[in-house]
Amino acid sequence: MKTATFISFLAGGALSLVLVPAAMAQEHRHTVEPPESQSEIGNPAQSAVTDPNTPPLTKKVHPKDGLTYIWIPPGKFMMGCSPGDEQCDSDETPHEVAIEKGFWITQTPVTQAAYKQVIGATPSFFKGDDQRPVERVTWSQALNYCTVLGMRMPAEAEYEYAARAGSEAARYGELDDIAWYKDNSLGETHPVGTKLPNAWGLYDMLGNVWEYTSDSYKPGDPNYITVRGGAWNTKASGIRVSYRGFDSTDRRRNFAGFRCVGD
Repeated sequence: MKTATFISFLAGGALSLVLVPAAMAQEHRHTVEPPESQSEIGNPAQSAVTDPNTPPLTKKVHPKDGLTYIWIPPGKFMMGCSPGDEQCDSDETPHEVAIEKGFWITQTPVTQAAYKQVIGATPSFFKGDDQRPVERVTWSQALNYCTVLGMRMPAEAEYEYAARAGSEAARYGELDDIAWYKDNSLGETHPVGTKLPNAWGLYDMLGNVWEYTSDSYKPGDPNYITVRGGAWNTKASGIRVSYRGFDSTDRRRNFAGFRCVGD
């Protein structure tokens, strides 16, 4: 099992409280592309695109948080270790997954500006630019934000499917071009959308902040949620579309954020 003691970088390192994946444990630390469509996402039941052939890159802006959402069409993909990726762990076994229904997903991680607009304040550690991703939110707080918008958290399979955007590679581009991670972040988050997007126009699906999913890391254990994507403090080995991290649902990390999806 790929676990190691998690140590926070704050205050010189806090006591170990949670066992997390080794790659996650060893690490610690502009403007988004304007939407092509200014259509609004309201009640998902009223505004969802029902045509499964709706192409990716269809964009809409949610009126409650002002963020752009991109339509991801249904399809099948190989989830897990990418062909030729020698850094995979035992929990990344390849298997085919069918995404039977398309969904909307936030083009970027939820920003501090959007979180303040919806919730009224930001708990984030890193300040100075409201376009940085919001962090130091618990999983429940992230879920509440999405629920207020009439949306939900992404399933783990949905996250990887959207991150791959049709690619079978371990990353959807050159690492330094697409992600803020340990070697280039200077120990902090960065405004969203400042690295290159994937083929479906999604930014920061790798790097900047780990992102919560709706799935437990171990079936039947609701206390530990799978996180995806890696963060500003993640080594290169953890910045891969198949890499699986996990964290406690009640922890607040300055390297953990989220994005929402809608049906």
